[in-house]
Amino acid sequence: MDATTNFWATPGGWTLLAVGQILAVMIWILLSLAFLLLADRKIWAGVQMRKGPNMVGPFGLLQSFADFLKFVLKEIVIPDGADKVVFILAPLISFVLAFAAWAVVPLAPGWVVSDINVGVLYLLAISSLGVYGIIMGGWASNSKYPFLGSLRSAAQMVSYEVSIGFVIITVILLAGTMNLQTIVAQQAGGFWNWYVFGGGLANLPMVLIMVPMAVVFFISALAETNRPPFDLPEAESELVAGYQVEYSSTPYLLFMIGEYANIVLMCAIITILFFGGWQAPFPTPFLESWPATAQSFFGFMWFFAKTVFFFFLIAMVKAIVPRYRYDQLMRLGWKIFLPTSLVAVVLVAAWRVFGPAQGAI
Repeated sequence: MDATTNFWATPGGWTLLAVGQILAVMIWILLSLAFLLLADRKIWAGVQMRKGPNMVGPFGLLQSFADFLKFVLKEIVIPDGADKVVFILAPLISFVLAFAAWAVVPLAPGWVVSDINVGVLYLLAISSLGVYGIIMGGWASNSKYPFLGSLRSAAQMVSYEVSIGFVIITVILLAGTMNLQTIVAQQAGGFWNWYVFGGGLANLPMVLIMVPMAVVFFISALAETNRPPFDLPEAESELVAGYQVEYSSTPYLLFMIGEYANIVLMCAIITILFFGGWQAPFPTPFLESWPATAQSFFGFMWFFAKTVFFFFLIAMVKAIVPRYRYDQLMRLGWKIFLPTSLVAVVLVAAWRVFGPAQGAI
């Protein structure tokens, strides 16, 4: 027993442990993406009264795996005028950064690859870097449509990151920490303790600010991940397929996986910051008698259910809402969301300083 314990304490042991954790999270994300992508297509089909993918496997459940194989086995075509190194590097950067962001996301009590105190800051930094993959892809293609698409995408992501940042600051002010595990732990005890409702009955007036902030975050997340109604970078009617025009086979697949990983990440972040993460919406005193692993699985079930719910909302928005014009998109980001979130930050800060729970930070 001692020998085993000592092995996990050695550099080789904890390196193996870390690699194992990373692989477990990656495999879970990839499998989830396969079925969420199918769900996305099925929901869209349902709204349009079609059947959707239903040929591969029972009820079309294996459609995503068939698509994956198709992409992997096709030839990689690189245009003659393209900058080959940057052209191949762009989808890799998008893919790697999309998965790197998951390192700080707590899936259940203790289930996090890297429990750092500046988890929120790390998420903001990684999501900002994601723009580079898209800009590189558009520029390296050496074609006007991808370049226009990547410029739009960069402008859009930068615009909405600002309002996302301010919305996250409102949650940080209420929580008093940037550690995502702690933020979730503070929302225990029932849905009235979730930050969307102000984080406890003492902060109930904050509902008037935090509910609109959750809505602003959700809409900004759509724009940030280039989802309809903000899918301007890949507006088929104007730009063919945006920055992905010249891509095919595996590089295109990497862009697509990166995009969907970011969408699910946004669903996870809104779950963690506003809707209690892995916390159940009711008090759970009975959990104390359960083994630690069972507690974690119980928490993970709630986390996953909430994340899937928000993915469902994003899929419904895609099916229902018409696409925004580019100037409308920019107006919404800079003239409506930015001032609204700034005012919200000031009001929440004032509540923390002068409200009944003052000095709790």
